[in-house]
Amino acid sequence: MPTPYPHLLAPLDLGHMTLKNRVLMGSMHVGLEEEGGAFEKLSAYFAARARGGVGLIVTGGIAPNRAGQAKPFAATLSSKREVRRHRNITDAVHAEGGRIAMQILHTGRYAYHPFAVAPSRIQSPISPFKPWALSGRGVRGTIDDFARCAGLAQQAGYDGVEVMGSEGYLINQFIARHTNHRTDEWGGAYENRIRLAVEIVRAVRDRVGTDFIVIFRLSMLDLVPDGSTWAEVLQLATAIEQAGASIINTGIGWHEARVPTIATMVPRAAFTWVTRRLRESGVVSIPVVTSNRINSPEIAEGVLARGDADMVSMARPLLADPDFVAKAMTGRADQINTCIACNQACLDHIFQNRRASCLVNPLACHETERVALPAATPRRIAVVGAGPSGLSAACVAAERGHQVTLIDAAPTVGGQLNLARRVPGKEEFDETLRYFSRRLERAQVTVKLGQAATVDALQADGYDAVVIATGVRPRMPRIPGIDHGSVLSYVDVLSGQAPVGARVAIVGAGGIGFDVAEYLADARTAGQHHPDIAAFMAEWGVDLDGWGRDSDPDAGLRGGLREAKAPTNARDLWLLQRSPGKLGAGLGKTTGWIHRSALRKRGVHMQSGVRYERIDDDGLHISLDDKPQVLSVDTVVICAGQQSHNDLADPLRAAGMEVHVVGGAADATQLDAKRAIAEGAEIGRKL
Repeated sequence: MPTPYPHLLAPLDLGHMTLKNRVLMGSMHVGLEEEGGAFEKLSAYFAARARGGVGLIVTGGIAPNRAGQAKPFAATLSSKREVRRHRNITDAVHAEGGRIAMQILHTGRYAYHPFAVAPSRIQSPISPFKPWALSGRGVRGTIDDFARCAGLAQQAGYDGVEVMGSEGYLINQFIARHTNHRTDEWGGAYENRIRLAVEIVRAVRDRVGTDFIVIFRLSMLDLVPDGSTWAEVLQLATAIEQAGASIINTGIGWHEARVPTIATMVPRAAFTWVTRRLRESGVVSIPVVTSNRINSPEIAEGVLARGDADMVSMARPLLADPDFVAKAMTGRADQINTCIACNQACLDHIFQNRRASCLVNPLACHETERVALPAATPRRIAVVGAGPSGLSAACVAAERGHQVTLIDAAPTVGGQLNLARRVPGKEEFDETLRYFSRRLERAQVTVKLGQAATVDALQADGYDAVVIATGVRPRMPRIPGIDHGSVLSYVDVLSGQAPVGARVAIVGAGGIGFDVAEYLADARTAGQHHPDIAAFMAEWGVDLDGWGRDSDPDAGLRGGLREAKAPTNARDLWLLQRSPGKLGAGLGKTTGWIHRSALRKRGVHMQSGVRYERIDDDGLHISLDDKPQVLSVDTVVICAGQQSHNDLADPLRAAGMEVHVVGGAADATQLDAKRAIAEGAEIGRKL
């Protein structure tokens, strides 16, 4: 049948094997790799993605030896006794008609253990352990370990392996002058620095034979000082193909790089120009995979149609929706649950040693535990509040067979999501609202908007149970003058209900305070925040114009970096925090630094340890170190937390009704969309 995605859904012939489409599920470590037993949960997780139609799955990183482990007892494949557990994964994927490759990852100096090794004894800024420099014998042993690991993966039934050579891990550390200060045959000249990568690929190919996929993940933009030049990238790509690789996958940026590469403020498909320039160079003939912020079939199709790559790698989008490919294939793209690149439940969880999941899909990585079974007895359910928790609860309950009515006083669904999507870099929440709206329609939820629920009406309608998901209200602190005309709440600002002056003080530097600061600092108007790739690269100092166009190995700056261009600030802003210490300490572990850096680039004044004295016509009076000062601002925006809005719960219980309270209505403390959607889904599953 004709498809709107002819390039995306076209098969890819690798010679010994044909992949059914051009979608590669990129490697993600999800935390299930370290669970005991027979990989039952991990097998179910991968099987769901295979069932959803992915052309080729790549697992999370598996270490080839103890030194390469990300942390003590991390997933390793180094002996035959470990093969049987992996066979459960491959059998589950193959039973669903899928293909799967295992990523071999040696973390090098990024390891969180005292046995870390690296080309040189240089400590990483993201690990507390200083690595030991590998001896020449140790380097040879590491090559053997990669080859042995690949052979064991083949015995376990994998269709291939991916050799992880990017993101600043061990192989990448050998390649870059930034981390390789050796003077032996593995250091110095570029030919020596890439020898480890080339010999690993050659040894792997020799071990597994010709009928096995060997992917090499190549760093095409290091984004660190003293990284590779473009000419060196081309030289490495050529050598990797000659060594026996089947596919070249793309890595963008090291983990320690100070350039965002996958977070939600990064424009969609922002880095596919890099793989296009590799393909245009003509130095390789094997398929090239592009990656980073490709989250819809339309974007992926455009990337392939332009000739930017032969395949697209999508990792987090397949956490968000395991049926992404199947929906695109069958004309149901409007039903795709789109990844919003928030990192809150995936990467942030992993860096906290927690199992990964997904903000918009709490079922991710819990496929065997959070199954919503059909309701034994269908009931009439009212869900009051159409914010994220209410939407989630209503959808899950209705999909289980309950008759659900969703009620909200607002004219549209979304609740706090309608505020969040107005923040620069959070436009992807538009997709979340689109997804939930379509899901409500398909589940036949009755939606009543623009009318407030009352105890009498809910009683009169005879519901069997009521879910209160009415969310939160802004908390207003006790500051003298809080009722002054210059004072606004974050709701007033983000909803556009009130004008904001040119000089603004923001009281509260949590997630909402940062959102408001970024919203007010952006010179563009609300609704026009969708980022431009060229502007993004200029702001963060990425060499968009020259990288990949100059063949001189010594030309330009290494690593794809250039001088950053400071963005325009629309206002003079002060972001204030009562507690001492770093502002935004509670922001996401993988994204907090981006928000702080973005505000610094715009000249926002950020101050902690502030005592608020009063607000009057002169502005906001504060004390710092017991020294009074006045911020002569036009507007004071209060972002000092939230309080639950659940006025209906107790009266409904007193009237004898079954009541469940979820999301912010139950607890406003540290509320975010991740918790709200997960709690809504859980109550929908249990009703």
